[in-house]
Amino acid sequence: MSLGLWLAFVAAAAVIAITPGPGSILVLATGLRYRYSVVFRALLGLELALLVHLGIVALGLGALLAASSTAFLAMKVIGAVYLVWLGIQKWRATVEPVDTSQLHVTANKQLFRQGLLVNLTNPKAIIFIAALVPQFINANAPQLPQYLIIAATMVGVDVAIMTAYALLAGRFRNWFQNTQMLRLQNRVFGGMFVSAGALLAVSSR
Repeated sequence: MSLGLWLAFVAAAAVIAITPGPGSILVLATGLRYRYSVVFRALLGLELALLVHLGIVALGLGALLAASSTAFLAMKVIGAVYLVWLGIQKWRATVEPVDTSQLHVTANKQLFRQGLLVNLTNPKAIIFIAALVPQFINANAPQLPQYLIIAATMVGVDVAIMTAYALLAGRFRNWFQNTQMLRLQNRVFGGMFVSAGALLAVSSR
């Protein structure tokens, strides 16, 4: 991959990462309550799902998903249901201030799982990647090195932008330490997850 082509891909990856979606909603919601070392658990889940999506595209399965209305519908329903469920859980979450120095391992695992599932169950993400990535692949050159470069670039750009979202949210964390503001935060982000699920449910390829 030439430098010019790689820079073009960096720009495309940045636009994808900056665009609001379920992943950025999760990062912002988590960043408002927890320090970055905790948000990073959710971020790890998001990036692992991104690597899975890239693997699916590299194996040619992304095109199959795009072509199969049944597979797309099944994955879309699963993703929409999960986002709505996550939104309801957020809406109904307890509003006690969190002591970030006393977080349990189970909470960290939960954040990782949420990040993984939020991205993994989004079929539109796979289809979008399947449409984008081949434009930056040279069919006459070895495929594996190119996909490794693309994977490292996409993950690196996404981590950088999601980190910026998390740190930005963290600057407002002290505003959300009373029960009234915590309840407002839960309702706002819960509604955003439900809305994202509804939009996914009515979306088409």
